[in-house]
Amino acid sequence: MKEVSLKVSILTYTPEPENVVALSARLCYSPVGIKELKEKLTEDEKDRLINLLRDSGHLSPFEHVSFTFAVEGISRACSHQLVRHRIASYSQQSQRYVSKQKGFDFIIPPIINQNNEIREIFLEAMEKAHEYYCRILQQLESKGIKGELAQQDARFVLPNAAETKIVITMNARELLHFFRVRCCNRAQWEIRELATEMLKLVKGIAPKLFKDAGPGCLKGSCPEGKFSCGQIEEVRKKFKSL
Repeated sequence: MKEVSLKVSILTYTPEPENVVALSARLCYSPVGIKELKEKLTEDEKDRLINLLRDSGHLSPFEHVSFTFAVEGISRACSHQLVRHRIASYSQQSQRYVSKQKGFDFIIPPIINQNNEIREIFLEAMEKAHEYYCRILQQLESKGIKGELAQQDARFVLPNAAETKIVITMNARELLHFFRVRCCNRAQWEIRELATEMLKLVKGIAPKLFKDAGPGCLKGSCPEGKFSCGQIEEVRKKFKSL
């Protein structure tokens, strides 16, 4: 058992994502086919179309582009928030079929990790949770209940801190929404860190699509109103420089 940290990578994505979005938009208003449109598409025209779509909120062409991420080192507390974004696909490591009898990795919140006394209490809780998990498994197995049938019930004592691994697929439109709400300073720290890492990756692949992606305060006033973090300039500077 050990503390682990976030790892995010992209498994695959729609080829030429910016071309796909621009051509999808252009096709709606053109009498000619995709082949001819593709031959005539310039970088300037691509920029103009994508900027127009993004600024006007006409984002349906963004839905033709998707990204698949491999994520490790997040807690079950984080994944419970993540799967609330329903316009997405998820494949998550199972606690029913993957035994934790040899131990489970976990995530320690930063506030807990920076205080030695609280950290020790936290680590003790992880050890106790694993101990109870193993004891329940042993009792169930002594009654002839084994494998996933035992693990599916023993897992109920595992903590929210337990590490999970997950594959996520989202289209570009949903990613823009995801970044808007989860990159915000008021989002929970772990999913905010995950969203920011995902944003860095997609900006490296499709900078035109995600030019202004990030929390809602990047353009205009803070959508959180009286609950604003009060750090709008710092937030804008951070995400403009990603």
